[in-house]
Amino acid sequence: MKAIEIRNKYLRFFEKNNHKIIPSASLIPENDPSVLFTTAGMQPLVPYLLGEKHPEGTRLTDYQKCLRTVDIDEVGDNRHLTYFEMLGNWSLGDYFKEESIKMSFEFLTKELNIPVEKLSVTCFKGDDDAVRDEESAEQWRKAGIPDDKIYFFGKDDNWWIAGEEGPCGPDTEIFYDTGKEKCSESCNPSCDCGKYVEIWNNVFMEYFKNSDGTYSKLKQKNVDTGLGLERMAMLLQGKKTPFETELFSKVMEELEKMQKNDIISSRRIVAEHLRASMMIIQDGGRPSNTDRGYILRRLIRRMTRHINKLGIDLNELPKLIDISVESLKEMYPELTENKEIIKNVIIEEKNKFIRTLQNGEKEFEKAVNIAIKNNQKVIPVDVVFNLYETYGFPQEMTEELAKEHNIEVDVKDFDKLFKEHQEKSRMANENKFKGGLAEQNEMTIKYHTATHLLHKALQIVLGEHATQKGSNITSERLRFDFSNPQKVTPEELKKVEEIVNEQIQRGLEVTCEEMTLEEAKNSGAMGLFENKYGNSVKVYTIGDFSKEICGGPHVKNTSELGTFKIKKEEASSAGVRRIKAVLL
Repeated sequence: MKAIEIRNKYLRFFEKNNHKIIPSASLIPENDPSVLFTTAGMQPLVPYLLGEKHPEGTRLTDYQKCLRTVDIDEVGDNRHLTYFEMLGNWSLGDYFKEESIKMSFEFLTKELNIPVEKLSVTCFKGDDDAVRDEESAEQWRKAGIPDDKIYFFGKDDNWWIAGEEGPCGPDTEIFYDTGKEKCSESCNPSCDCGKYVEIWNNVFMEYFKNSDGTYSKLKQKNVDTGLGLERMAMLLQGKKTPFETELFSKVMEELEKMQKNDIISSRRIVAEHLRASMMIIQDGGRPSNTDRGYILRRLIRRMTRHINKLGIDLNELPKLIDISVESLKEMYPELTENKEIIKNVIIEEKNKFIRTLQNGEKEFEKAVNIAIKNNQKVIPVDVVFNLYETYGFPQEMTEELAKEHNIEVDVKDFDKLFKEHQEKSRMANENKFKGGLAEQNEMTIKYHTATHLLHKALQIVLGEHATQKGSNITSERLRFDFSNPQKVTPEELKKVEEIVNEQIQRGLEVTCEEMTLEEAKNSGAMGLFENKYGNSVKVYTIGDFSKEICGGPHVKNTSELGTFKIKKEEASSAGVRRIKAVLL
């Protein structure tokens, strides 16, 4: 069964069960300080999981484009992906465990025709914070899962939370038995041997984890589920890896024809990073030296390096993009419309990388000259690692160049330095975005409202081209990205600040209306008016000043905001500027 067929079956099944189909949110999150990209289906729905009313009701379903950056260096094996698609269904204070489990079981066994004997499930075993989830286990028994296929595990396996605090709860996970032999007598779904593959996770959100580590009950019980499309397609097609499915197979075959060096891991990296880069660019991402732009740059450069490693001419990149777009056009028709933009961005970044490599070669020559001058026969490992970290030189490239100069390189501690570098990057990322998806408190709500005032003020001062390109909100500050071809002058910034503070001092009332997308557009509300919105939207109006499509939440009156102060204005990426501001 093709991936598009699985996706369509899923959406139709839940639509038949009274769920409204909502569109996938952008890979680039709006007003979410927790992550660089949309990493899960529930991420755009956090306000509604916390009690905001969703315009489409209490039962929702969608497919969500997701990208996770933690595993970039693992891509190349038989399973890791950075970009993936998550199918999900939600109950916002509607049904709970019984109906959720019934529907999951019916979809898997009736719609996808998976034999019951292929399924195992896990449930939360209970602790001091929450009771053992016998209710879910009993529902699985009623559905037809035998006792010996029901397992209980602790928080590490069967408890879900986004970030360090926020909505959370026990989950029940569904596993597919691949038919492999058990690795030991104790082999079960928590084992990584490959016998059991997790295919679906049903989270029962009934708790809120507070900043002090305690738990309280949410005002509504929610269900949040996620089913990985690539993984399901692989299993149903009887493939061993996602790279053998129709999502990647054409590109993989073409790479095999083009290559001079047969390296399966490099082919997978090129195919995967190409798809991920295309999806980021499609949703507005551009390469840069910071944040999500840096991730896109890293993906394109890693892909370029592995094209080189395969011995493929880099001029073949446009052809690979064409093949990838053709393979994915049924799932993402927007790629066809934006193909030329995607090509231009990827090829320009590839060219920059080639120039960087040339600079790296100069640095390498300096290192060689220093070694020769000091009568050394070996280039130290810190030089090797600096060439990798600063110029993108892989270890093997440095070794090849050294061989040409009849000199050796010390690489015995390279792996150790590389792992330390990975760990530092991961920790930096976690610290930077430690607020979690649900850092929704009094201050973040104030900052969220302030972004609306800032957006409108920028358009008044700079022109209507100054549209939002992203924002990042924490309890301490707001960061707002917007279109503008040049640096904003100090005089313009002062004027923007004055306009925002004037609206705060006016004490404008903030109101919310639900309306159709067409009505919102006709009312003059700001919004992108693309496929990212559903049929019904929320429009927040701030007095006579601002009107914008948004999920909320916001303050009731601008007088609650205090004083608005712009701290910094800088470039974010080509044609995009960034403002950092605080409320005092």
